[in-house]
Amino acid sequence: MGVGLWRFILAAFAGVLVFFHGFCSSEKGAQSSLPFFFFFAFCCMPFVHFSERKSLAYTICIIFLFTAPNYSFMHQATSAPAISYYDYIIVGGGTAGCPLAATLSQNYSVLLLERGGAPYGNPNITNLGSFGAPFSDFSPTSPSQRFVSEDGVINARARVLGGGSCLNAGFYTRAGPDYVEEVGWDSGMVKESYEWVEKVVAFKPPMRQWQSAVRDGLLEVGVLPYNGFTYDHIYGTKIGGTIFDPDGHRHTAADLLQYANPTGLTVLLHATVHKITFRRRGKVRPVAHGVIFRDALGKKHKAYLKRGSKNEIIVSSGALGSPQLLMLSGVGPAQQIKAHNISLVLDLPMVGQRMSDNPMNAIFIPSPLPVEVSLIQVVGITHSGTYIEAASGENFAASGPQRDFGMFSPKIGQLATVPPKQRTPEAIAKAIDSMSKLDETAFRGGFILEKIMGPISTGHLELQSRNPNDNPSVTFNYFKEPEDLQRCVNGMQIIEKIIESKAFSQFKYDYLSVPALINMTLNFPVNLVPRHDNASTSLEQFCKDTVMTIWHYHGGCQVGSVVDHDYKVLGVDALRVIDGSTFNASPGTNPQATVMMLGRYMGLRILSERLASDLPK
Repeated sequence: MGVGLWRFILAAFAGVLVFFHGFCSSEKGAQSSLPFFFFFAFCCMPFVHFSERKSLAYTICIIFLFTAPNYSFMHQATSAPAISYYDYIIVGGGTAGCPLAATLSQNYSVLLLERGGAPYGNPNITNLGSFGAPFSDFSPTSPSQRFVSEDGVINARARVLGGGSCLNAGFYTRAGPDYVEEVGWDSGMVKESYEWVEKVVAFKPPMRQWQSAVRDGLLEVGVLPYNGFTYDHIYGTKIGGTIFDPDGHRHTAADLLQYANPTGLTVLLHATVHKITFRRRGKVRPVAHGVIFRDALGKKHKAYLKRGSKNEIIVSSGALGSPQLLMLSGVGPAQQIKAHNISLVLDLPMVGQRMSDNPMNAIFIPSPLPVEVSLIQVVGITHSGTYIEAASGENFAASGPQRDFGMFSPKIGQLATVPPKQRTPEAIAKAIDSMSKLDETAFRGGFILEKIMGPISTGHLELQSRNPNDNPSVTFNYFKEPEDLQRCVNGMQIIEKIIESKAFSQFKYDYLSVPALINMTLNFPVNLVPRHDNASTSLEQFCKDTVMTIWHYHGGCQVGSVVDHDYKVLGVDALRVIDGSTFNASPGTNPQATVMMLGRYMGLRILSERLASDLPK
């Protein structure tokens, strides 16, 4: 029976699956044997090239997706009028922008502009087993846009409605109470906002072999106490939340738009904002009053704020996009803006400054036993400034004569021993032949990672061009501050103890010592940083040479230097920035919960303050 006929049968059967989806729940997403290996997803995916696979397996994957929500307010930007008017214009439909738009739409007209497409119907976004696939898609329409920092670390920024919540490993955990207090947020409203988010996107993950072994190993080596399942940020070992449901389907910030008032919200997809416009006539300070954006066909559109002193433009384009857009609009360091022949609106030197990215380092552990497909579920929150997490993947190499090797496949560029520029057809063919002779157990295992808190080290962002589609140049200065490096060493020492623990022993080959595992990990092409001979014997050098991102970069529009505590841009009116670019440090072990919370929190604050001011005196 041909693949085409199978697709017809499966498509017909999909209706039955969709009908019963609301009544049934299973663990199929986490239990099924999925062809993915998560160490390479985290570390090596930036090197691979996207290869579309039209296969029966792909079809089966698609029919298990949730159907897209019926968002009557969501349209392609090509359908937008040449000129339009709104109470609020939000630039960036990401992790903060979606909940912010949903909240403000309850009382006012809101335009949400997203440069990417919708996440719905894309199995590479929705399915847990496809985590990492978007990072290998380098096409202009990919939900992920790759960039490489000046430090040589390969990274990605989101280009999709829902932002980073469409690409990440799904871990959901709140900021700690100390963080909330230091930032100055109202703790009661923060709690209410987290709960609003959690009703839609947060779930308790299943705990299986690998994650349970890491949890027990953390406890055995003294990362105490055990706090069980909780969203709260507490010292010790805990099971955190996830945005993947029990079926292994991702729920993103875009799902929070179901809270929106459909008559008050307009979402435009593939709408790239080129600049914010200001007016100054008769004003002491520049006043933001509109945006210029282009649709997928390159046609220019303008959106303006309606008359009213309380109407605002809110930038929620992320830690790269928000400072980049401010500078493209003439707000930022004067020297840099003038260098690109952009008209200066306001010299605001700290735009793009104090950029930070929490460095991640990991050790890969081949397993003698099959392991489940898992992303981040357990975390050890230590007193030494580091967080310990883990992920695992099942056997990749399909059996039979057509072994494709999944994400190991040299066909898509993943050659650990061949530099990217030397990946000729002959080199790929040779690698495939060599890999075909390997036993399937060579593709089985997982990794334990550490991420440092903070960090203290900071860098900067600079424009590369006037094109908003181009990545800015960014430097994070990983481990510039000695305290950051020491935190990494502390974390790696804890990982070494976990690997040697009794609780984890069944997932480690007896003959592979920790130094051997470190050497193995050093051979993975995780970044563009030159290796040093002493990296296998010095944890300090290992941290520097194998540094990776865990996509928690932040800064560039920080509170106190670019925006005030109400997230209003200093020196101009009717303009705010609300997203992770305003953070001085990354909240909790994963920032996505807090970024979504911030969108809701600030939406509530803006509504409350505005409605109160509109009451008769």
